[in-house]
Amino acid sequence: MTAFETFKREIERTPLAGWRNVAKWLRRRLPTGLYTRSLLIIIIPMVLLQSVVAFVFMERHWQLVTERLSMAVTRDIAAIIDLIDTFPDGSANAEIVRIARDRMNLNIAIEKGNDLPPPQPKPFFNILDHILSAQITKQIRLPFWIDTLGDSDLVEIRILVAEDKTLRVYARRNHTYASNTHIFLVWMVGASLVLLTISILFLRGQIRPILSLAHAAESFGKGQKMPEDFAPRGADEVRRAGLAFMLMRERIERQMEQRTAMLTGVSHDLRTILTRFKLQLALAGKNPDLDGLNKDVEDMQSMLEGYLSFARGEAEEDVGHLRLSNLFDKFELEAELHNKELTSTIEGEDEVMVRPNAFSRLVGNIVSNALRYAGKVQIQARHSAKWLTIVVDDDGPGIPERSRDDVFKPFFRLDEARNLDSSGTGLGLAIARDIARSHGGNVTLSDSPLGGLRATVRIPA
Repeated sequence: MTAFETFKREIERTPLAGWRNVAKWLRRRLPTGLYTRSLLIIIIPMVLLQSVVAFVFMERHWQLVTERLSMAVTRDIAAIIDLIDTFPDGSANAEIVRIARDRMNLNIAIEKGNDLPPPQPKPFFNILDHILSAQITKQIRLPFWIDTLGDSDLVEIRILVAEDKTLRVYARRNHTYASNTHIFLVWMVGASLVLLTISILFLRGQIRPILSLAHAAESFGKGQKMPEDFAPRGADEVRRAGLAFMLMRERIERQMEQRTAMLTGVSHDLRTILTRFKLQLALAGKNPDLDGLNKDVEDMQSMLEGYLSFARGEAEEDVGHLRLSNLFDKFELEAELHNKELTSTIEGEDEVMVRPNAFSRLVGNIVSNALRYAGKVQIQARHSAKWLTIVVDDDGPGIPERSRDDVFKPFFRLDEARNLDSSGTGLGLAIARDIARSHGGNVTLSDSPLGGLRATVRIPA
């Protein structure tokens, strides 16, 4: 083991690495949406604060009040026992009962006998049972039995005051126990719910402009029109981001329009000149010396058609519905005309939302290229909730891996057996990838299970 590996292992054993692992675990588990994260930023501190307040209240205030109430009741019971001990003959029992009822709000009975009920199991969460038992043990120091369980408003206490005499005391529960504590908890929870409701409504108003901006950017990335009701709203930062997006979109569209206009204009002007060349060559008659010139004119004509096709690929087109089955049927007819084998499968919804003409040109360029150099072609379409994926496999010669990025460059041509555009323009796959990216997707090349080339088109659904 090298020194570096030893140092790395020691670092991983430190508590810092453990905290990093916990942080990674939390990042994978926490929600990723801005709205839910903002709610958590509000809810978690509020819950923690309320938990601390409730714990301190329960631990300090509630327990302290209950302890003082139980202490006062126990002190009254101790005074009654002192009166009973002062008059052991029982001559003042009736007066003692009256004083306890009128002055101390206690219902007592002095009974003969020394039998106390068996002790009841101590409840774990009953604070009154623990505190009252502790006060009786501390102040009176006589055998006793208490019953604080149940939903009764009274607490029963039995104390053996003499060998043959038992004092039975009925005290109101609210005189021994802070029974109105739930009011504080109800108010605290109720106020929290009101604050959370206000926070949720406020956050929804603040998050809505961000979601609108994200939707507009997503639509623009898919080549769709920006929503008509989109306008920078919300906080200043969100407004600046929305305005910057609109300016960026205008610059990109203006640049695309200028490039399209330039390509269209140049192609139109050159086509006029080529038409004059072809006319002059036709007037010159058949001359073997002019065959090379005729071939050059035809090549230039083919290149101009490629320029115009590339320009049309950049032209703005509204998003509409397109049925993949109808598109694939056209490819099957084309394959039959060329005596090629083409099969297609569709998984998911047949109808897709794309720019129909541009998307048809995208898939058509890839399928035509496959039919040109292969005898067997398979098309697989998978339409899920988020993505539309079209895979085109063939058994042709394929493309070397080192050239798979270069073939998407305009005017690039292969010298190997498989030339992607034998017509001479080298724009077939460039147009395909350009259209795919205008839809927010991409086109990639890889090895096909059939032995040739696999072209994968993946765009947002």
